[in-house]
Amino acid sequence: MSESYKKLYEAEREKNKEFAARIARLEEENSSLNFRLDRIHNNPIWRHTKGIRDAMLRFGKLKKRIKNLGGIRGFFSKVAYKIREAKAKKGYGKASFPSAELRREQESYDFPYRPLISILVPLYNTPKVFMEGMYESVKAQTYDNWELVLADGSDDSHGYVGEFFKNEAAKDPRIRYKKLEKNEGISGNTNEALAMSSGEYIGLFDHDDILHPCVLFEYVRAINEQNADYLYCDEATFHKNNIDKMITMHFKPDFAIDNLRANNYICHFTCFKRDLLKGTELFRSQFDGSQDHDMILRLTDKAKNIVHVPKLMYYWRSHAGSVASDINAKEYAIDAAKGAVADHLTSKGFKNFKISSTRAFETIFRIDYELVGNPKISIIIPNKDHKEDLSRCISSIVERSTYDNYEIVIVENNSVTEEIEDYYRKLDDKRIKLVRYVGEFNYSRVNNYGVDYADGQYIVLLNNDTQVLTPDWMEQMLMYAQRKDVGAVGAKLLYADKSIQHAGVVIGLGAHRTAGHVHYGKSYDNLGYMGRLCYAQDVTAVTGACLMIAKHIFVKNGGLDDHFAVSLNDVDLCLRLRREGYLNVFTPFAELYHFESVSRGLDDSGEKAARYNEESERFKEKWKTELEAGDPYYNPNFSLDRSDYSVRIC
Repeated sequence: MSESYKKLYEAEREKNKEFAARIARLEEENSSLNFRLDRIHNNPIWRHTKGIRDAMLRFGKLKKRIKNLGGIRGFFSKVAYKIREAKAKKGYGKASFPSAELRREQESYDFPYRPLISILVPLYNTPKVFMEGMYESVKAQTYDNWELVLADGSDDSHGYVGEFFKNEAAKDPRIRYKKLEKNEGISGNTNEALAMSSGEYIGLFDHDDILHPCVLFEYVRAINEQNADYLYCDEATFHKNNIDKMITMHFKPDFAIDNLRANNYICHFTCFKRDLLKGTELFRSQFDGSQDHDMILRLTDKAKNIVHVPKLMYYWRSHAGSVASDINAKEYAIDAAKGAVADHLTSKGFKNFKISSTRAFETIFRIDYELVGNPKISIIIPNKDHKEDLSRCISSIVERSTYDNYEIVIVENNSVTEEIEDYYRKLDDKRIKLVRYVGEFNYSRVNNYGVDYADGQYIVLLNNDTQVLTPDWMEQMLMYAQRKDVGAVGAKLLYADKSIQHAGVVIGLGAHRTAGHVHYGKSYDNLGYMGRLCYAQDVTAVTGACLMIAKHIFVKNGGLDDHFAVSLNDVDLCLRLRREGYLNVFTPFAELYHFESVSRGLDDSGEKAARYNEESERFKEKWKTELEAGDPYYNPNFSLDRSDYSVRIC
């Protein structure tokens, strides 16, 4: 044995001895602990207090859960929500089928135009109970001018599928069945069904789902009354072969392109005019797993009258292996969905965008658009006294913002303290302007005055009681404001405890039935209804507490209406933008604190309440038609008394 090896050997042996000694000490300590535990467990007091200890443990867990829900108030709010949700599900479940009287009325209804609707179903090894449920739901339709077109890719061990539909086709000429030589997947099988069809309208139906008996009637009514060329409805997932056992009820908004790019919220039951397929395909095999998202993006882009029927009329069966049960059952669907959205964005001229999954779901996306150039942004901040608020706001912009081409225009209005004047004198930043508006406070006039002094191509209306959280907040808003189809862009605003203050505005919501913030008061970690706090989306309005808009659009549309001196001026602006054809967008990826109404106080009593009531009445009169029609992005099945997307109880 060499001398060097011998030394290594001795050193290793000493280490082993030391390790063995440590093991022996640990075993001795463990033995001592076990002895002490045995004494404790055998103690009568320990045995007799087991129930108390268990109760304390459960209380501790409950306390932690209550804390996570936002305290006692949040806990009981969650309980109340669950009770309302259960009642709503029960009510909607019982309303699933029409009465005999309604069925007779719809069956005898004489539409001026009675299009043939081809319902396409790709079959593949369909379980008998699913197959029969699907078929019966088509036969039960109150509108009878349909054909059921089935392309069967089932293997030889599922021959009962073909036998069943061959027999049915022999009895009813509306049933068109074809056994395919080989299974071509969802895309290929559906395309085969399309080739067999002859309807003026095409409906897409999965082989394991169920249609509401009135869905075709409602669609044909929309075709006659609104000249609809693309239609969809609300849907529910269910399990245990019983549509009354609903898991989720998805009440959708009317057509919203930014929602659709981020999330295939339309999904089922898609029905469209055959003419929309001219020059394009139905399903493209390269997007298998998300072929419907790809198809919906392409066809809605061509459609002229997209109609949403806000009723639960499609029942999506959740079972092992279905996407309704678990998207991970079909992981390829995630990549296919990203590919479909990327193909759509490219076709619309977007470049260098990034698509990534969000915390809500793998197929709910965050889309980062490329910024065009480096335009100047003017941040307009009205202010009266409140040095601490203004200082915090400006410091957060200067210290945290990653966008560098901006200016801040402080619009001073009637301050009386020497403290704020001293702060103004000490401001030493060439990017900050101070202008003085003389006259009584009128939020609209003050902001319009500030815009007159703005040099930027884009304007941000910003309250002085805000504080920047996300460094790229300006970039996240600018990427939407730069689009030609977008008017106003709003940010996600949070209270000091990080609960939601603003995540979009719905008209008609709240006690005054003017406008209200959705998801108000929800915790920061909340995903939102169907993931809505996790992706950028089209909304009717956003708050003026943090609103970005192209300056030329703001000026062209007259700025803020000074008839709304304090309240609803931002919503009024957004409604005027929508009337001009612009979209308003809320993005959750620009986050700021908003210490709401610190500067001016809440309009909840005395003179302020009277002023708010007066402006509310003015708003309701001006936008009467829009309020009566309802917010297009807020399903009429939701309650207008709450901001948490609670279902309206029938």
